[in-house]
Amino acid sequence: MEFSGKSKLLVVDDSAFMRKLISDFFIDHPKVEVVGTARNGKDAIKKILSLKPDVVTMDVEMPELNGLDALKEIMNISPVPVIMLSSTTLQGAENALIAMENGAVDFVAKPSGNISLDLHKIKEELVHKVEYAAHVSVKKLKNTKQIDVPSQNKLPVERPLSKSQTPQVTQSDDIKKNAWNKVSKKIVLIGTSTGGPRALQEVITKIPASIKAPILIVQHMPAGFTKSLADRLNQLSQVKVKEAEHGDLLQNGVAYVAPGGSHLKLEKKGVSFEIILDPNEPPRSGHRPSVDVMFESVSKITEFDKVAVIMTGMGSDGSKGLIELKQKGNVMAIAESEKTCIVYGMPKAAVETKHVNEVVDVDNIAAAIMKYLP
Repeated sequence: MEFSGKSKLLVVDDSAFMRKLISDFFIDHPKVEVVGTARNGKDAIKKILSLKPDVVTMDVEMPELNGLDALKEIMNISPVPVIMLSSTTLQGAENALIAMENGAVDFVAKPSGNISLDLHKIKEELVHKVEYAAHVSVKKLKNTKQIDVPSQNKLPVERPLSKSQTPQVTQSDDIKKNAWNKVSKKIVLIGTSTGGPRALQEVITKIPASIKAPILIVQHMPAGFTKSLADRLNQLSQVKVKEAEHGDLLQNGVAYVAPGGSHLKLEKKGVSFEIILDPNEPPRSGHRPSVDVMFESVSKITEFDKVAVIMTGMGSDGSKGLIELKQKGNVMAIAESEKTCIVYGMPKAAVETKHVNEVVDVDNIAAAIMKYLP
């Protein structure tokens, strides 16, 4: 069988109905062509070896060999970009995070269980992610670092940074050195999307518990998944990590993950600063939470100097907000390098604003953040 120059997609799901629905999403697609389907993990591995697809969509829950186990085998014997389809249950959220740790590019949440008759609701998201995933370097997907979850209560452990971890300045600072006062109040703002859970694990686990700043995180994820992400990061990290709640008062050494479905904003309350969750403001560029919304809200808080970090992700979320941050206060901006990004979209857009101070590999971002703090 002859195929066009389009990206080749293999659809893996134990339901024939779901295989048909997903395949139909790509009928007449200008860039992606379905070259085959598979009914379980074992079948998927055979088809990957014979069809050599550029990208795979794979259900998590399947008989014989489930999606998680199949993914591990695929990444060992014939690595290929994989988009997982997961249920919106707590277990589904945890499985999606495990899949990304094991090399999946991203996941899409099925709107209503394993067999979703309303799968059309996520058609645009799935198609968009497949388009991007087809061009992801499999070398980046295989480069995962396993971090052991501590079996007992977390104890702060200082991890000295080696000389090789010193980040490089790749653009001239647009803030004079004497304008950056290490003594003033600081806040760290992190925005990320595709590939973000693994990037966050790489960064947050290296930040010491003694950090003299709160951390706000926007990771593009649907409701129900961000709590699992926060809990997982909390297990692995020295800082406390929690899903942000409406009315949380900011504390140093705590990382607040914006919940899926709500924008994260900040307001001053007396001498404290309070997190405001807004589930009503429309999504920005398709995202709620949005990095732009968070950056714009925090730009109004003049009491903090800001360290803004934009990491791997599709699109340009964060670049408009970065401009506003820079216009209204002292900001040091860090973008993840193209070398380590799963998708060099958001950081690229940020760099193009000319407001980024440093472009840094993901494993050096924690060091880059810490050098700007007291």
